[in-house]
Amino acid sequence: MNKGPISQFIQHHYRHFNAAALVDAAKGYETHLLEGGKMMVTLAGAMSTAELGISFAEMIRQGKVDIISCTGANLEEDIMNLVAHTHYKRVPNYRDLSPQEEWDLLEQGFNRVTDTCIPEEEAFRRIQKHIHKIWKDAEDAGERYFPHEFMYKLLLSGVMKENYEIDPKNSWMLAAAEKNIPIIVPGWEDSTMGNIFASYCIKGELKASTMKSGIEYMIFLSDWYRKNSGGKGVGFFQIGGGIAGDFPICVVPMMYQDLEWTDVPFWSYFCQISDSTTSYGSYSGAVPNEKITWGKLDIHTPKFIVESDATIVAPLIFSYVLGW
Repeated sequence: MNKGPISQFIQHHYRHFNAAALVDAAKGYETHLLEGGKMMVTLAGAMSTAELGISFAEMIRQGKVDIISCTGANLEEDIMNLVAHTHYKRVPNYRDLSPQEEWDLLEQGFNRVTDTCIPEEEAFRRIQKHIHKIWKDAEDAGERYFPHEFMYKLLLSGVMKENYEIDPKNSWMLAAAEKNIPIIVPGWEDSTMGNIFASYCIKGELKASTMKSGIEYMIFLSDWYRKNSGGKGVGFFQIGGGIAGDFPICVVPMMYQDLEWTDVPFWSYFCQISDSTTSYGSYSGAVPNEKITWGKLDIHTPKFIVESDATIVAPLIFSYVLGW
């Protein structure tokens, strides 16, 4: 592939330290795909609100991503940005805000994520109106789905098209829905839509069982991994830490150690972008070699860690893989 100007810049300037690790990880990702491997990408933090979709959606469309794991927040916040972008408020001086100024934002209906405020009425409530009907229709029909499947139904129904406020090609959730890429959403309850769903259950308007659970996600993932880990195997590209990465990577030791399926291959590529500090005992900041002791990675698995800001690093790696 002839590389574009961004990739050429990276190759010329990024020669040492985290910059060199970025290049190595990008080349490793590219090699893994060229050799027939598949790739899981995991999204932690607020990557959707950081508008990662501008590069990530194209990765999905071009077949550079086979399965995704993300937090419930990332699942919904990409759609929120899709339908309420012009109502978002940027606060570049967020470090200087007083408690009173934070309270004022709340009273104005803004929920702040670092320098970006999500508008509650235009984002949360706009989605709630439509997703509640989809939840209720499924329940009335005796059907159960995963959180991401309900979101796919919402997007593919077209009911929110009139509300799109960005170019839809920059929505990674829309790209994923159109390709029906599997998404694992561990701990979905810890999200705005998860809280809203719980509120309907508390009021007796919905049953909790209408939403498939995290255990069912693990069962689904084990089946998917068994079917897709032949040949070159499945790589693991982790953006940030937390449950979005911790949950799916455990499917390998779960099958090998707990189910005693001794023919299960390890993850065949691993990269993590993280700014977590290893010495504090956080799993999110653990160097890749620690995962060998947990039966997740092999001694020979290509391993990369880029200790930097994922909002800077991930679009650059994706740009390289896309040849931009």
